Amino acid sequence: MSPYLVLVIIIIYFAALIAISYFTSKGATTDTFFTANRQSPWYVVAFGMIGASLSGITFVSVPGNVGKTGFAYFQVVLGYVLGYWVIMTVLMPMYYRLNLVSIYTYLEQRFDRWSYKTGAFFFLLSRTVGSSLRLCLSATVLQLFLFDAWNVPFFVTVAITIFLIWVYTFKGGIKTIVWTDTFQTTFLVSAVVICVYLISSRLGMSLGGMVKAIYDSDLSKVFHFDDVNSPLFFPKQFFGGAFIAIAMTGLDQDLMQKNLTCKNLYEAQKNMFWLSNSLVVVNLLFLTLGALLYIYSQSQGLSIPAFSDELFPRLALGEFGLVAGIFFLLGIIASSYASADSALAALTTSFCIDFLDFKNKPEAVKQKQKNWVHLGFSVLFLIIILIFKEINNRSLIDAVLSVAGYTYGPLLGLFTFGLFTKRQVIDKLVPVVCVLSPALCYMISSNSVKWFSGYVFSWEIYILNGTITFLGLALISSKDEKKKSVA
Repeated sequence: MSPYLVLVIIIIYFAALIAISYFTSKGATTDTFFTANRQSPWYVVAFGMIGASLSGITFVSVPGNVGKTGFAYFQVVLGYVLGYWVIMTVLMPMYYRLNLVSIYTYLEQRFDRWSYKTGAFFFLLSRTVGSSLRLCLSATVLQLFLFDAWNVPFFVTVAITIFLIWVYTFKGGIKTIVWTDTFQTTFLVSAVVICVYLISSRLGMSLGGMVKAIYDSDLSKVFHFDDVNSPLFFPKQFFGGAFIAIAMTGLDQDLMQKNLTCKNLYEAQKNMFWLSNSLVVVNLLFLTLGALLYIYSQSQGLSIPAFSDELFPRLALGEFGLVAGIFFLLGIIASSYASADSALAALTTSFCIDFLDFKNKPEAVKQKQKNWVHLGFSVLFLIIILIFKEINNRSLIDAVLSVAGYTYGPLLGLFTFGLFTKRQVIDKLVPVVCVLSPALCYMISSNSVKWFSGYVFSWEIYILNGTITFLGLALISSKDEKKKSVA
């Protein structure tokens, strides 16, 4: 693909995002930035959250991983549905009843200051690192197909991409992102659908023929019940998926902030219901795409790359023609930026509300501090991306991305303890519990094969981490209810 064509696509794409930002940020205040004045249509939020819930890594990794695990990832997706029901029926009513902007202020109302700051800190840590690395993928694609041809340094590529995000989010914040996510989700879903269509057409398959070919292949196995030690064992995947949804959506300021922009609880619950169903369909499309990529490669005698994440980019940009290449580029940019821009707004919101105490400050002061915080997280994204690009160690990047299983565990334990018990913790010891819990969890996971007769942890690491945190909080708690329960 010509670098000039890539440049034109990027210019048009970001011009559209900036235009959306211009119209949605008129008259914006800090309340607009944080809550969109609670006027977002639920169906727009639901559709846009599809893109925000995924990432550039999902865009290439889920299809690529089909060659290793078949459709087993669908077990996790089914678990998501259970997790979203918990969010709809337990968490969202509480968030709306307390009229929260940052969801971590619940921890202060239920426990006290240290619990509150600990929860917010773990969110900031996880989202900053995770979103930076997701954005790194998009910047790497742009570098490979555009800026390398013009000898532009990677530092400049990253700076440009982050600057563009800052431009269209710094004023309108979450109100702008609700609409830009909708725009970007359109390209993300379109890219997958079009690539599925193009590959099946090249293979001469009708819809029925495509389904039969995938079903008859050795890639279509979904459910795994035969080996409890396997990471693919159904209960691990299903219940792990449920707790991933609860932790990484229900306890995540980034995704819940969009839900809290709906007019009322009923509309927010409708948004969550349709989001959960839509993600089932979209993830099934990703898995279908992955199966077709492997079937096509086998039929054409193409070699499978050692690193499975390279399969989709290699075929989309080198085998399937210009249309597939354009939509792959749009899809990878949309999935990466839809995740990164909302994370930037959520990080700014959390830091301003949770650490700068915006409640009683004049609007002019809040605007100034919000802008500096927004800029600060943008620079932090840049620094983290450059550090990991310099390390250039794939396995290390994969390990850091998996850190979510450890950083969201304390949040899971804190909220569960607050909601389902009436006990009061020794607040100053909460950070200790929340630091020791992931460390203990990591030690158990690293030695599980030796200690538990070959058992390998998978997504249930979230459950283990949350449970250890819960037990730790129980050890430092009492029935002294000097702080009234708000659950």
